Amino acid sequence: MAHGPDSNDSSYAKSPSPASSRQGSSDNIKKVMRREKNRIAAQKSRMRQTQKADSLHLESENLEKENAALRKEVKRLTEEAKYLSSVLTTHEPLCTGLAPQTTHDLLYSPHHHGSSAFHHQHSIAVSHYQH
Repeated sequence: MAHGPDSNDSSYAKSPSPASSRQGSSDNIKKVMRREKNRIAAQKSRMRQTQKADSLHLESENLEKENAALRKEVKRLTEEAKYLSSVLTTHEPLCTGLAPQTTHDLLYSPHHHGSSAFHHQHSIAVSHYQH
């Protein structure tokens, strides 16, 4: 580093004038203020990062709980579908007259079992599970 009359380093000045001393003091105050503002900004930034990380962690935990609940529901519904399918498969041979193509036909087609109230209710239940 060159040390000469044009150097900014005031430690090499032979006798500081009162004006340069006041300017140096003002520069030091500005530097201290700037450092303090920067320190506070960095502290706030770190706090925001910590809060964001905490928030993401909580969101992650909640999503994992929701995922587990949904998987449990899928398992339950899959088991219910298997059960209902087996009930339908077991019942189909007993309903030989039941071969309609549309839901309307299914709801209003005559059955060979007995009372029409039973058949109407039965047909609705069966049509619900055909999808």
